[in-house]
Amino acid sequence: MQLLIMRHGEAGWHSLDQERTLTETGRHQVAECAAQIAASPWRPVRIWSSPYIRARQTAAIVSEILNCPVEEKPFITPEDDPGLCLDALLENQHSPLMLVSHMPLVGSLATLLVDGHRRGIPFMTAQAVVLDMPVVGPGCADLKTQFLP
Repeated sequence: MQLLIMRHGEAGWHSLDQERTLTETGRHQVAECAAQIAASPWRPVRIWSSPYIRARQTAAIVSEILNCPVEEKPFITPEDDPGLCLDALLENQHSPLMLVSHMPLVGSLATLLVDGHRRGIPFMTAQAVVLDMPVVGPGCADLKTQFLP
């Protein structure tokens, strides 16, 4: 399975975290990164998005550029346990799959899949990484490349 993990683009401030929206810079970051993915061999066939507005907006931009459907997933918000996502990935039939979410989840999930721990690596806004997993599980992924805005 190939998995692209992407952090949402730059977002503005709001009193409710889930209501934060992308800035104009964030929209440009996402479009730039999506264009790089479109020119790569790792174009996703499906996108999973966090239900938070900034992630949904990011997924919509990527979806438009890559022409692939988006599914909202409630278990990929910032503070969710990456183990919940791992469980869903075990059931997933789509590859390459893109996941659009937030820090710290994207960093924790990436290190869980590559290194087998949850300490997490930092992700820039609109950054995406490509993981290749012969089998889905902790420590089973290889980092193939990354896309930066």
